[in-house]
Amino acid sequence: MKTFEQVIKANASLIEKVVDFDENTDLLLPLDFTAANTELTTETLADTDLFSKWVDWQLLKHNARYGIGGYNEHRTIYTRSAHFDTEEEPRRLHLGVDIWGPAGTGIYNFYDATVHSFADNNHFGDYGATIILQYEIEGFTFHVLYGHLSLESLNGLKEGDFIPAKAEFAAFGDKEENGNWPPHLHFQVILDMGNLMGDYPGVCKFSQRDQYLANCPDPNIILTHHLKMPDNMKT
Repeated sequence: MKTFEQVIKANASLIEKVVDFDENTDLLLPLDFTAANTELTTETLADTDLFSKWVDWQLLKHNARYGIGGYNEHRTIYTRSAHFDTEEEPRRLHLGVDIWGPAGTGIYNFYDATVHSFADNNHFGDYGATIILQYEIEGFTFHVLYGHLSLESLNGLKEGDFIPAKAEFAAFGDKEENGNWPPHLHFQVILDMGNLMGDYPGVCKFSQRDQYLANCPDPNIILTHHLKMPDNMKT
């Protein structure tokens, strides 16, 4: 059987956009949330408004439409929430890609899908409004978790609903509804949801890195079909 990456590459012409982006006029800015980013102080991370202003300023000064990054990134920013702490080892390894931009930014479906599940994971540092779509391409089934959405994105949803490719089905939420984060989309591929509904870890313990990355392959395989990063901005 083909792998996730092979299936996506074989059907590249059918992959649609996830957010609006014009490669001729828009820029993407890689954002680093590891310990290497010394601009993000404890004070800034503790205050969502300050954190949001930092993200907005980065986009403004680089004339970028969106910030992006985070897959397989060991992040220090999760110290801002006890949601990521456990007694034996904190969760710090990010399993998705984040797209940072204004609240209300539209989110589109990149391929025909059905609604697997959805929830309002309403805890400080959590996803807030969350939708998980199920995809099948060439008989290969996988899921994508869309996190930090607007609450309005959940209105009228039912499990099993069909969401066609190109449909605008959700939007970036603001801090009051997205888990208290600067507005962004958490985009995560999940091969096996197990018994989970409306939720799946987006951050894992570093000691569990290999098993989680095996179940959560790199989402950039989908995103790079329509989000083009300039060579001088690649990390």
